[in-house]
Amino acid sequence: MKYLITDDSKIARKFIQNALNVFLCDDDVVFQATNGEEAILIYKEHKPDLCFMDLTMPVMDGFEATLNICNFDKDAKIIIISADVQEGAVAKAKENGAIGFINKSINKNKMENLLTNLGYI
Repeated sequence: MKYLITDDSKIARKFIQNALNVFLCDDDVVFQATNGEEAILIYKEHKPDLCFMDLTMPVMDGFEATLNICNFDKDAKIIIISADVQEGAVAKAKENGAIGFINKSINKNKMENLLTNLGYI
């Protein structure tokens, strides 16, 4: 499987990576992007199976990146991981194509529940 972690915070990316590492197999690959624009470029080149996307980032935010990726690939699976849990943000992210929303900070248990619900483990 291929995964994409997009967050402008290096620490946030590390937390997501650490939560995901427990469930990775030897042939799994994890890409990282620091903003939505990078995420789109990586997505188009590598077509990851699952994307983790922050909402608030410089250059291009997660809302726009999610919309762009989902317009490029209607089967994209994007999970928003954000501290912005306002109802409007969740609704907009889902309108743009996100399939799920998790409040920061993510941990092993949240990751396990997510991957189990998606059928990845």
